[in-house]
Amino acid sequence: MDDDKPITEQAMETITTAVEATKDAAVAAVKKVKKAAKKVAKKVAPKKAKKASKKKAKKAAKKSAKKAAKKSGKKAAKKTAKKAAKSKKKTRKAKR
Repeated sequence: MDDDKPITEQAMETITTAVEATKDAAVAAVKKVKKAAKKVAKKVAPKKAKKASKKKAKKAAKKSAKKAAKKSGKKAAKKTAKKAAKSKKKTRKAKR
C-alpha cells in the first residue's frame, strides 16, 4: 500500500480494478454462451428450415419492394394531376 495516497483513494482504485475484472469476466462468459448457443442451433435447426426462412425473406423483400413501387407511382400520379390542375387554372385566368 502507498502511504502517500489517502485511504479513500486506495480503496477506490481497488474497487475500480475489481469492477473492471468482473466486467471482463462477464463479457467473456457471455461470448462463450453465445458461441455455444450458435453451435446448438446449427445442430438442431435442419437445413430445410433454413432454406424456407431464406425463401420467406426473399418473398417479403419482393413484396415490400412492390408496395414501395406502387406507393411511389401513386404519389407521382397525384403530383402530375395537381400540376395539370394548376396549369389549367393558369390558362383559364390568362384567357380572362
